[in-house]
Amino acid sequence: MPHVAIGGRAVHYRLDGPEGAPVVAFSNALGSDLGLWEGVMPRLAARYRCLRYDTRGHGGSQACDAPVTIEALAGDLAGLLDALGIARAHCAGISLGGMVAQALAIRAPERVASLALIATAAHLPSVASWAERAATVREKGTAAIAEATLERWLTAPFRAGSPEAVERLRAALLACDPGSYAACCGAIGGMDLRLRLSAIRVPALVVAGREDPSTTPTLAEEICAGLGEAELVLLPRAAHMLAVERAEALAGYLGAFLERREKTGPDA
Repeated sequence: MPHVAIGGRAVHYRLDGPEGAPVVAFSNALGSDLGLWEGVMPRLAARYRCLRYDTRGHGGSQACDAPVTIEALAGDLAGLLDALGIARAHCAGISLGGMVAQALAIRAPERVASLALIATAAHLPSVASWAERAATVREKGTAAIAEATLERWLTAPFRAGSPEAVERLRAALLACDPGSYAACCGAIGGMDLRLRLSAIRVPALVVAGREDPSTTPTLAEEICAGLGEAELVLLPRAAHMLAVERAEALAGYLGAFLERREKTGPDA
C-alpha cells in the first residue's frame, strides 16, 4: 500500500487511471475508507487520474488522536497533492470529504480546478451532538454507533438487497481508529463555512440524496446559494452514501460535469 508522510503521519493513498490525465482527488466520509469509491472508478478512471486517500485514522492512514479542524484536514489533502507533485486537481468529496474539499477551495483556490460536493454541508450542528458521538466512540469504539450509522447511510431497501455492500461499509467503520474518528467529529462540530462560500470561484457540482437524513437536500441547497457557480442534483431512492447506493448515477453526473469543465478551458 503506498503511503506518504504528511505532518509526520503516514497517509495511505491510491492512484488509478492514465498518467498525464487530469487529476480528480477523492476525499471520504467519516468512518469510511478509500474503497468507498470503487463503484464510480470504472467510468472515471478510464479518463482521469483518480487519487483516493484515507483520512487520518481511517483505512490505512496513521491514527492521530488530537484535536483537528476542517482546515487542518484540508491541509492534509494539500500536503498529499504536494507530495505527489500535483499542482491542481478536481476535488470530489462525500460528507466529511465534501467539507474538506470546500475548505481547500477556500484556503488554496489555486489548487482546485472544480468541486464535486456530495452528501455534504457547509455547517452541520450541533457542537453538543458531535461531542456526544465522539465521547461514545472514545469509550466504546465505533461498534457502538455502527447500526445507527448504517441506517443513516443507506435506505432500507438497499440494505436489504445489497448485504455485501453493507458489510464492506460496516467493516471500514469498525476498523476506524476511535480517537481519530472522535477528533474528526470535533472538526465537523466546530465547522461553519457558510460565510466563506462566496470566496470559492470554481464551478461546483452539488449532489444530495432525497432520503438523506443527515446532509439533507436543504443543506445542499444552502451550499448552492452560497457559491457563485453551482449545479444541484437530487438523487431519488438514495440516502447518504451515494458513492455506494447510487454509484452508477453518481459516476454519470460526475463524469459529465468533469467533461464540461474540460471544455471550458485548458485549466478546467
